[in-house]
This record gives sequence, C-alpha cells and structure tokens, in this order.
Amino acid sequence: MTSPTHRRSTRLRRTVLLSAAAVTAAGLGAVPFVMNASAAADLAHQVLPAKDGWAAEGSGTTGGSKADSAHVHTVSDRAGLMKALGTGTDSTPKIIRISGTIDANTNDAGKKLTCADYAAGTGYSLSAYLKAYDPASWGKRMPSGTQERARDAAKAKQQKNIQFRVPSNTTLVGVPGTKAGIVGGTLLVQDVNNVIIRNLTLSATEDCFPQWDPTDGSTGNWNSAYDSVGLRGATHVWADHNTFSDAPGFDRGNKTYFGRPYQVHDGALDITKGSDLVTVERNQFTNHDKTMLIGGSDTDSVGKLRVSIHHNVWKGITQRVPLARIGQIHVYNNYFDTTPLNGYEPKYTIDSRAKAQVVAEHNHWKLSAGHKVAKLLSGDGTGSVAGGGNYVNGAVTDLVAAYNTANSSKKMKTTVNWKPVNTAGLTASAAGLPTELANSTGAGVLTASGTTAK
Repeated sequence: MTSPTHRRSTRLRRTVLLSAAAVTAAGLGAVPFVMNASAAADLAHQVLPAKDGWAAEGSGTTGGSKADSAHVHTVSDRAGLMKALGTGTDSTPKIIRISGTIDANTNDAGKKLTCADYAAGTGYSLSAYLKAYDPASWGKRMPSGTQERARDAAKAKQQKNIQFRVPSNTTLVGVPGTKAGIVGGTLLVQDVNNVIIRNLTLSATEDCFPQWDPTDGSTGNWNSAYDSVGLRGATHVWADHNTFSDAPGFDRGNKTYFGRPYQVHDGALDITKGSDLVTVERNQFTNHDKTMLIGGSDTDSVGKLRVSIHHNVWKGITQRVPLARIGQIHVYNNYFDTTPLNGYEPKYTIDSRAKAQVVAEHNHWKLSAGHKVAKLLSGDGTGSVAGGGNYVNGAVTDLVAAYNTANSSKKMKTTVNWKPVNTAGLTASAAGLPTELANSTGAGVLTASGTTAK
C-alpha cells in the first residue's frame, strides 16, 4: 500500500511536471523534464502533466501558458470576465485569473439582476405559461405560441448575461486565497481546443425559464438549459481542482408544477457534441442531480468522447457520475460517498450505455444505509464496465457482478476494446482514498505555485 508521505510527494512532483508537448514547444527538446518546486511555473502558467489522462494525448493541453503579458488578465466582476474572454473566437493564448467571486447575474455596472429583470419586456410570466400549457387542456404537444415565444425571449436575455464563451488556448484559473469562483454562470467551451479550468468554485447555475416538455417520460418534465461547465465539440480540456455545487439553492426547494419538479439546474460538467481528449481531476462534485453527461445522445460521436476522470470526490450526488455513451472513459481513484445530503438521494453512480467503453478501477465507494452495491451501476445492456480493485466500504468488491446478479436483462458487459495508457497518478490501492482526497481536492487548496496546501 502506498504511504501517505509517498502520495504527498507524488502529488508535489506531479504539479510541476511539464508535458512532453509543452517541453518540445518551449524548445527544450522531446525529453522527460521535471522542474524542482522552486523553479516551477506559477499556477496560472502550469500545463497538464504528461500521461495525465486523455487530455495529455497528442499535443497535450497547455491552455494559455504561452500568453504574453498583454494577454494575462486579472478580473473580479462579470464585466471584466466578459471583456477578457472577448467573443470566444480569438485563439490568441490568454490567461484569465479570477480574483474573488463573480456574480453572473449582474449587469455591466455590477447591479444585481433577477429573473424578473430578464422577463421584463418579453411578455413572459410563469402563471401565464402554466395556464397556456396545462396538460389537462394543452395535451402532450410541445409548447408553442405566444407564451413559448416569450419564454424563449426571456431565456435569451438571461443567456446573454450569464454565458461565458471560452476561446481556444485559454487558462481560466482562480487566484489562490481569494475564494475565486463564479456564481450563477455557465462556462461554454464549444468548438474550441486547448482549455484549462482550475481552482474555481462554480455554483448556483440556474435557469430562470425552464421549458415544459410533456413528451419527456410518461408524465413530462421541466428541463433547464445551463451547465456550470459545458463542453460541446471541445478538445484537449483539463478541469482540475474545481468545486461544483447547486448551493445555496438545492433541488429540495424546487416547486412542483404539472406534478413534476420545476428543475432549474442542468449538468455540473457535461461533455457532449463530439468533445474529445478531456481530463477531469481532483474536483469536488456536491449537491447536484444530473452531474456529468458524456455524450448527449446515443449517436453523439463515434471515435471521440475520450475522457479521463480521476481523483475526484462525489458527495450529495443523485446520478450521472458519469452517464457515459459511446466513448472510451477511464474512471480511476475517485471517491464516491452515497450518503444523502441536502435532499440529494443517490440513484446510481456510473451509467454505461450506447456501447460506452468504461474502465473503472481502484475507486472507493462509501455505501450508506439503505443503499445496495447492485444499484451503484446502471446501463442499457450495450455498455461495458471493465477494471477491478474497486472498494465498497473498505473491501474490494466486484460492482459489475453485483449489478448483473440483480438484473436478469440489460446485463453489463465486462470487456472493453481499449487499454488505458495515460494513467498518471494511478495508485493500485483505493483503501486510503477517502482520507487522501478529503483535503486535496476542489477549489481553494492549491497555492500560487500549484502545489497542494498542507
């Protein structure tokens, strides 16, 4: 078993290890290169280490590390962040340092905006919407007409205000010691390449104007629009040491209309539309329902959706950790705590469907009272979950065998068509993960040098 001291030393070396691609780009030659701690790049200039998950494949992920001084920005409000990001199409390398907490629901002068402000002038009101599309009179048709157009107009006003489009070759990083983060905003990483998002608390991403879909399921559902971070057609993305949460507006506070919860939250970090070569590590995901979607449909993008998910903590999560379709997904050294929290009651953790090829190894689950090992996985009978060394409550457990024993149909496949090679940081024993990850994950634990604060 790896000692805690050795693991801390490994983490320290890992934070200062440059990828081979970055070394080559710097003109230092294609050789292994490790900087000592005193010579390490600062947090904002660090790049993804070599072999650190799928995002290290090929050219690696360097974000805005090559930015010149004119393209290094420190921002502390919504207007400043919008200005630094620009239109989202300028691929000039840039570093954006977020200092403090940015409220996305503010105008350019910093005035707080509410849902009523976005609805003003559009003709939308929730009461009129509910009256127009009551299933008792409207039926199971999708909403259309005056109130649906008004909802779209109000939604467009909110989206323009809270959506931050992240361009290629960008590093977004929280300034250590400032409680850096974004409240109520959505980072859209769409059709771009080479992005780093680190050390941010991303919370309370809420849609003021959910749409009623009477065709969603047998009874219909309210669907919201915004992820805290949404990857759509994005490649080479590294999400590291962030904290995702619905706080302070938990789902238990949602009202019910047409017999269904009025859901204002969508995903925490969704990876769809052919996104590829993504590493998600050392984050904390908490207080959320539909947490991580990999592949937005059963036909999303064959040959893409290659994602590594490692050393994250999941607590107070209902489902989709992750829900995986089609791709090659490596899930290792994560800690899943299934204890109910703030009204979030776990349904399952990993869902493998639409021929997804998941390798889940050396993870640790805390199974709370009333939950069963057989319910930790989910699938449609076409997906695979391979790998071993997974712990449940301190004992090595075969999750797939438990799932298949409990399901007479739609059994989980146990073989995959690929083998993980980018496995930096992988430890062979998951026994110590609850302790190791408790204080080394999420926003606020990195220092200015990128090392984990003790």
